[in-house]
Amino acid sequence: QVQLVESGGGSVQAGGSLRLSCTASGRTGSTYVMAWFRQAPGKEIGFVAARSWTGFSTNYADSVKGRFAISRDNAKNTVYLQMNSLKPEDTAVYYCSVGSTMATTSQRYNSWGQGTQVTVSS
Repeated sequence: QVQLVESGGGSVQAGGSLRLSCTASGRTGSTYVMAWFRQAPGKEIGFVAARSWTGFSTNYADSVKGRFAISRDNAKNTVYLQMNSLKPEDTAVYYCSVGSTMATTSQRYNSWGQGTQVTVSS
């Protein structure tokens, strides 16, 4: 199984930036896509962004397009989520995940990190 360790969460004022990191270890041979999801209190988990590990495909939720950017460092087995122009609506627990295909539904991903809290104040 793939193990995922996240970091970079915290509190920031609206308009600020944060950079989340997710490092993978273990059985990563079948990992083709790394993605970020988020879940606010009382809300269903939602897709944020995804990127293929060996290709160039990316996908972003409409709510974060132009503000968030997903990137990778294959040598470090790490994926990043650069979050700019943060809004209070971005407040949520953010989860890193891996899967075999590009998808926007959480059911299509196999392994998950523990989650990291992002809080954006007005």
